[in-house]
Amino acid sequence: MKKAINFKANTPFEPAGDQPTAIKELSESILKGNRYQTLEGVTGSGKTYTMAKVIENVKMPTIIMTHNKTLAAQLYSEFREFFPNNHIEYFVSYYDYYQPESYIPSKDQYIEKDADVNPKLEQMRLSATASVVSREDTIVVASVSCIYTAGDPSDYISLGYELRKGCNIDRKEILTKLVDMQYERNDMDLQPGRFRVKGETIDVIPGYYNNVIRIEMFGDEIEKITEIDKITREPVDNLDYIFIYPAKQFVIRSDKIKRATKAIK
Repeated sequence: MKKAINFKANTPFEPAGDQPTAIKELSESILKGNRYQTLEGVTGSGKTYTMAKVIENVKMPTIIMTHNKTLAAQLYSEFREFFPNNHIEYFVSYYDYYQPESYIPSKDQYIEKDADVNPKLEQMRLSATASVVSREDTIVVASVSCIYTAGDPSDYISLGYELRKGCNIDRKEILTKLVDMQYERNDMDLQPGRFRVKGETIDVIPGYYNNVIRIEMFGDEIEKITEIDKITREPVDNLDYIFIYPAKQFVIRSDKIKRATKAIK
């Protein structure tokens, strides 16, 4: 029997006015399999609260899509308050600035593409992707940028890497796998999506994470896995197991690359 997803809205008040009817009818309609429902309401009528109670009732992974980053940020903050015990993620365009390439015929002028990526937003997108493929108690608040492809989910999952305490594995294999997942080695400046190596110790910060994952080897055995606070450098937790997802969303398995290369040739 499939375990129910635990969504519990944390609110100090009960539905009032038209909200109880709206919550009941929307929840029942979704559970019946109806694909389209519309909730009407003026500003300040409690639509966000109503939808939080609907999510609590239907207990399904949810994406909330809005038309711009400003409203998405507001909803992200509100849903984090409503569901403090669930994974609330934020998925918007990671560009602070984007200039597409263009050509002005009258001036015979070519303008190159230019873009400025916000690393924090990129990290939040990766966190959302990792939560969607690994947890069901996930709510993603997104802008319309989510309609564009973020790569093949099956590739993203299959390229992930499982590490267990006590597992026998060659250190070189771990480093090769991290590189395959587009992690960058940098022994000086450790940031999300990078790793460093000092002797038999490998430190890595997953692209969607803030803390350091320290893997300590003893020969060809993983002796210890520790989560370490990036700022204080203090241990946060001792782990028996961790699954690391790729550092980028756009990842492709090597067999697909080989097939594509052959087809192109």
